Amino acid sequence: MQHAIVQRPPQGAYADLGELIALRFPAAQLQLWRRKRALSVLAGPNKSNFRGRGIDFDEVRGYQPGDDIRAIDWRVTARTGSAHTKLFREERERPVLIAVDQRNSQFFGSRHCFKSVLAAHLAGLVAWSALNNGDRVGGLVFNGQDHREIRPRRSRKTVLAILSQVVEYNHRLPLADTEASDSFAAMLANLRRVARPGSSIYLISDFHGATEARAREHLYQLAQHAEISAFACRDPLEQALPRSGVYAVTDGSERAQLNTADTALRRAFEHQARERAETLASDLQRLGIPLLQFTTDQAPLPTLQRYYGEARPGAARPGVARPGVARPGEARR
Repeated sequence: MQHAIVQRPPQGAYADLGELIALRFPAAQLQLWRRKRALSVLAGPNKSNFRGRGIDFDEVRGYQPGDDIRAIDWRVTARTGSAHTKLFREERERPVLIAVDQRNSQFFGSRHCFKSVLAAHLAGLVAWSALNNGDRVGGLVFNGQDHREIRPRRSRKTVLAILSQVVEYNHRLPLADTEASDSFAAMLANLRRVARPGSSIYLISDFHGATEARAREHLYQLAQHAEISAFACRDPLEQALPRSGVYAVTDGSERAQLNTADTALRRAFEHQARERAETLASDLQRLGIPLLQFTTDQAPLPTLQRYYGEARPGAARPGVARPGVARPGEARR
């Protein structure tokens, strides 16, 4: 079962708690505290104002162009006659907060699973990896009508509570009378309330409604005090309509037919999908938030391994983010 979970995408319309528990084995291959150089590239040139509450001195090396002059070690510089810079690494022990979106917009899928199930598996991998690393793990699960908070603790019981809550909310889908665009801002508002300064936040969502003004402001405020990683859940059908034909679609309660014979319609659909994706990526990059994309037709572990796997010789050390966040709507400098 463990091998199957690693090799294939999640399956089905609803998450299975047993599968999420079994993710503790493949999660051992991840080290979330290793923010590799490739991940920092995804965050863009504008770094967050966030600084870890604890930083440890690591080493001194020769000054390199682009180093922060405030980190110059003047004693070593005077003794050696050449400029040297102090390097620091972020304190590894910090609260990890996993925010899991289980709204109606996530209750969609055209391939192996629904986005809501993909989000549940991502939450499981992150939670087990953080616990393996000795971090305190907490969660916020949101469904557009209600939310549940699990306080960060360093215990298997807490991880099981998070995953159980994700599955409970997942099995309530679809919900009636929810507005996904407005509810994303509400999710972030709750996240701001529960996330303490210095937290490491993993935001797992399809980000429907993320470009609304209130949502942008909440993200901006969160980025000032926490380290955020955005995990976007996508389905191939959201990016491009299938080839010409008539397809049956359902929201879980009602059925309809989708006719994709119109070439202009397919092109317009793809154009709008690209615009939405580019706007989200630009907003997050402006805030220094790395964005990882996951799709329902691929296993999530390989993507996580590329950015959070075992460090190789020469890989970037965990670093301290530097100031430079722009407010929503401000131009990047």
